[in-house]
Amino acid sequence: MKFTGLKSALHAWSQRTLFGADGARRRFLQGTLAVASAVAIAIPAAPPAQAATPFDPDAVATWSAPLVSAVPSANNQTNNQTLRQIAHVSIGGSRVRVKLSNRWGTAPVEIGGAQVALRAAADTIVPGSSRPLTFSGSPTFSLPAGAELLSDWVDLAVPDLSDLAVDIYLPGDTGTVNTGSPLTVFGGAMQTSYFSGPGNFLGSVVFPTSSTRLAWSFLAAIDVIAAGKRGAVVAFGDSITQGLRSTNDTNRRWPDVLARRLTPAGRMGVANVGISGNRVAQGGGSTNPSALARMDRDVIVQTGATHVILLLGINDISGGLSAEDVIAALQQVVIRARTQQLKIFVGTLTPFANATDAREAIRLAVNDWIRTTPETDGVVDFDLAIRDPANPRRMLSIYDSGDTLHPNDAGYEAMGNAVDLNLFL
Repeated sequence: MKFTGLKSALHAWSQRTLFGADGARRRFLQGTLAVASAVAIAIPAAPPAQAATPFDPDAVATWSAPLVSAVPSANNQTNNQTLRQIAHVSIGGSRVRVKLSNRWGTAPVEIGGAQVALRAAADTIVPGSSRPLTFSGSPTFSLPAGAELLSDWVDLAVPDLSDLAVDIYLPGDTGTVNTGSPLTVFGGAMQTSYFSGPGNFLGSVVFPTSSTRLAWSFLAAIDVIAAGKRGAVVAFGDSITQGLRSTNDTNRRWPDVLARRLTPAGRMGVANVGISGNRVAQGGGSTNPSALARMDRDVIVQTGATHVILLLGINDISGGLSAEDVIAALQQVVIRARTQQLKIFVGTLTPFANATDAREAIRLAVNDWIRTTPETDGVVDFDLAIRDPANPRRMLSIYDSGDTLHPNDAGYEAMGNAVDLNLFL
């Protein structure tokens, strides 16, 4: 349906929500009350209808992608194709919903259908697990420019730490129909997505893959209904939170390690919104907005979010900011988190052996503030977890991916293990 149809569906839903009865039922109740009043019989007033609500206290974010803007190209556009995108969830649940995004687009994107299923292996799904997704009751719709839409809930038993396959059929050519309109994607997925040849292959157990990409397109978040959940942790950072230089398709980022430690004992979701090159204060526009620019839509909006782990600042230092400027920007993120009743923990900046002496001095000054300030709810000492005690401006060689800045799989493991789970009690 078009967006006008979506608005009509939402209006109809709101009328049912507000009044809880059709016209005939209302007329019947009105007539009954009128008769009762005429004969002066004291009949207790009927209780007001219980308003239905889409809010569920057991709803929680289990996965997220920090989508950015990209110019259409052969590497990211689609033309009458089905996308099968893989998301490794943190906490499982009994029901699931998906958020699709055209956040950066200036023209609508036609969605010819979407489904969610349990991934079996590679591009195949578990037979019988695929569930068609509707959005305000409609299986097809236009995703408006600048908008994000949540699907209706579907019943699906999602195990903790499992892989979901989200299929989206895009009947149009996103490279020509939306000429001049950016695409809403995340090219730092480090997870293989599968693209079909021409046609609708939603829910196909064996997917007819014609190409693959290490990116997510239009897929912004996944929520589950998780009985007994205690909230969600949002990992808010740069490439080190994104997991750059960890092994693709293996879920070895430090937030993945944290998710494994929190589930099932902690019953918390984890949403990773790390973007390579991200800064706290100075952003790169729509292609890499700063933390201050993207906090509302990447952090605060996460369903059931209760805690934030902030690991940002190293790119600001490399960009020439002073320690005072980085600290001031971090303080703003902390303040904004607290206005939303989110607990926020700040991570110390990890070593960068190739940095100049001047930049290293700034990193140490920022870390000193992080470790001593009373303004946050706590500290995650990532620096201490991976640095070389004999040369603290370097990380241990066993943790170094080779560029002296980004950890390898073992380094990310050490970072994920450095998070004190007592912070979430």
